[in-house]
Amino acid sequence: MKIDQLKLVNFRNYDHLEINFNDHMNIFYGVNGSGKTNLVEAIYMLSITKSFRINNDKIIINSGKIKAKIQGLISKNNDKSNYTLEISNDKKEVFINESKVDKLSDYVTRINIVLFNPVDIRLIDEAPEKRRKLLNISIGSLYKEYLIILANYQKILKQRNFYLRGMYTNHNYDTTYLDIITNKLIEYGTLICKYRNDFINKINNYITDIYNSIFKGNTLKIKYISSYKNKNSKEILEMYKKNYQREMNVGKTLYGIHHDDVEFIVDNVSLKEYGSEGQRKNAIISYKLAEINVIKDIKEYYPILILDDLFSELDKGRVLNIFKLLNNEVQIFITTTEIKNVNKKYLMNAKIFHVEKGTIMEVKNE
Repeated sequence: MKIDQLKLVNFRNYDHLEINFNDHMNIFYGVNGSGKTNLVEAIYMLSITKSFRINNDKIIINSGKIKAKIQGLISKNNDKSNYTLEISNDKKEVFINESKVDKLSDYVTRINIVLFNPVDIRLIDEAPEKRRKLLNISIGSLYKEYLIILANYQKILKQRNFYLRGMYTNHNYDTTYLDIITNKLIEYGTLICKYRNDFINKINNYITDIYNSIFKGNTLKIKYISSYKNKNSKEILEMYKKNYQREMNVGKTLYGIHHDDVEFIVDNVSLKEYGSEGQRKNAIISYKLAEINVIKDIKEYYPILILDDLFSELDKGRVLNIFKLLNNEVQIFITTTEIKNVNKKYLMNAKIFHVEKGTIMEVKNE
């Protein structure tokens, strides 16, 4: 998979931009604040329809404008299609070859992107919610069914929490309806648990070798933690029933896939509890590279890779080890403050762009 061309209208600090890319490596360099990350953010949003930097999409609309537009020409399996994301103050719309796609779940699995940016380094230290989000984005970009099941689970969870609060307030302890919505929650949750467990197993097929290749020594694995894991529906229901009173008292669902987590483990030691900052950083990078291989196995093509400010996190030697692991079919987008950070071997075949105050100039290789 490649993005051949990107067009932006009223996106961040770009009023109008049209840019063509190299099939393999594209490098944006310039001082911080020049607009480098805005470019890779646009590519990411074209895929996921959401930013990796903010939660409010409206912020990306150029000041004083009513709509922003991102359009990309995507090559995939000898096919070329135009993908478009339009964001206005009151709605978000997506198009493929100018035909509107009504459901986002029918769109977001079409363009596969793996992103690394410095914020990801904190994932191991942060709350489980952040790691669940990582899983949901990774799996949701592969299977539209997962997104539908996840939305249904969240809808039932909201209903169940509302009903639990009502039971407590009204002193109503008849669990007939609670049993019904609990069984529905279990139905969706069990499917989500299976998707997540299978995905983590696929990541683990690659992550140890990748970690060793780049960072030398030690064994990295990821452990999936879930109250649903290795239980059948009957066992899960019994778990809920034993805790109905507790859940009524607090007015929320205490068990389920909305409490899932993943644990990064090196040599049987939890990185969250005992890992160094360097180990945590290395583990996240290894996860991202393993994800590239998992996507290739499932989709039969390589995803687009975005490395946002990687050189601020790793020395040149380790970045070189990362590049050695990447198949030549992977299209890569790199942002950096200094072009000298990139090994000359890779500059030879790269397309290089200097970014300054929202203007982009292609720089010829010398």
